[in-house]
Amino acid sequence: MTVADSRRDGPVAFGDLGLAAAIGRLAIDPATIDTAAAGLISAGVPIARFDPIGLYAAAVEAGLEAALILRPSDGFALVGIGRAWSFEGSGPGRFLDADAATRPLLGRARISRPADVRGLGPVLMVGLGFSGRQPDAAGDWAPFGAASLVLPSLVAVRSGDGSWLTGSVVADGAGAGVAAEAARLDAVWSRVAARAAALAVPDGSQPPPAQAALAIDGEFPTPDHWRHVVGLMAGAVGRGRLDKVVFARRVDLSSSQELDVPGALRRLAAAAPESAIYAFRRGDATFIGATPERLVRSEGRTYRTAAIAGSCRRGLDPAEDAALAAELLASEKEREEHSVVVRAIRRQLAPLSERIEVAPTPRVMVLRHVQHLATEITGTLRDQAGLIALAQLLHPTPAVGGEPTNLALAMIDENEGFDRGWYAGPIGWLGSGGDGELMVALRCGLVRGSRASLFAGCGIVADSDPAREWDESRIKMRAVATALGRAEDVL
Repeated sequence: MTVADSRRDGPVAFGDLGLAAAIGRLAIDPATIDTAAAGLISAGVPIARFDPIGLYAAAVEAGLEAALILRPSDGFALVGIGRAWSFEGSGPGRFLDADAATRPLLGRARISRPADVRGLGPVLMVGLGFSGRQPDAAGDWAPFGAASLVLPSLVAVRSGDGSWLTGSVVADGAGAGVAAEAARLDAVWSRVAARAAALAVPDGSQPPPAQAALAIDGEFPTPDHWRHVVGLMAGAVGRGRLDKVVFARRVDLSSSQELDVPGALRRLAAAAPESAIYAFRRGDATFIGATPERLVRSEGRTYRTAAIAGSCRRGLDPAEDAALAAELLASEKEREEHSVVVRAIRRQLAPLSERIEVAPTPRVMVLRHVQHLATEITGTLRDQAGLIALAQLLHPTPAVGGEPTNLALAMIDENEGFDRGWYAGPIGWLGSGGDGELMVALRCGLVRGSRASLFAGCGIVADSDPAREWDESRIKMRAVATALGRAEDVL
């Protein structure tokens, strides 16, 4: 096997090594030890094809911190297990602080990669939160914090190029304990991989429907408050105070039995293969979802994002689907809501971009329960600013906040009545070369035992109707609700 060392110009032949041996060889490599005795040591090895959701579930069963990013339609999956290093931040400066913390960690790292595969190598699992405010210490978002980047001890990646495992150790100044930690990671992987194999299901198999019956425990805001506030917001847009504001709801659900998170993830993957399926486990809480919206994807100096705003329901048959899609494309209200997002993204990216290309017209993105207007945006950066810098420019887009941003956020804070936490914030992964992908955390729920809180928002413009927006929010919640349990009577 040939392994590329991040501190050399050429490859170094390590032979066929296991994970512990590969990490240990990097730790004592005489070409690197004098210049990098302290810091990150990370090595990758090929592994057998794995079931991402089964691996995630096995890690959770073992009591380990775990995170999953899965794109079924692309055949791409990342599973992070454990925690070798982390950044915890808050406030509006969390993006700059995160970037400042990760650059020296990755810049001084000794990294071996057995192949040029996206996601292979040390990967940071990212959750930057919507507002950056610290959650209430007794609240449901407390285990997640305001924002965090976590370097898992183990990262398994699966793509069309194969399956790979990366182990990461953060060594002290003398490089002590690397061999012992590498051996521990080997043992952890052996145990978790064996359990994952027992939990695996064949690709393409359809999961059984959820069995838990769900009941509504609370709605924030209440229906009456929703009608009142949507009317106020639509009036503010009509008077020219702002172009758009996104008003969100939280619905708390409960069941008589513990909710099956791995089963819910399988149902989401089967129902929404074009979306990014995600799960972040912290303590006894899990943040899960299936988002259709990419915030930004970077590869070197190139990036890709999309404006997604404007929605309608799915039809009962292909003919009604097509009629609803045509109505969506022709709707002045939905097109105006969408154009606000397109203009804002283009304006936000302009200072860093050498080139920006915006699709001339939106297309209709068809999901299981809802259809959206979507416009693709691609570009080239003037400099390799990195994924976190791009996220700082883009978040929050008008698709989740509003326009102008500050006024819209003030109205959200004043009227929603709950903490968004990581809902509608940037989530995803960041690789050691600065490449990666961040999504907007939508179509999501925060699950704890037999309870779940679901979140959804609606873009309010001048002619928004409160009842129609309420129904739209219920449709957006339905994907996660039906993945978790029998929700026909409540959503």
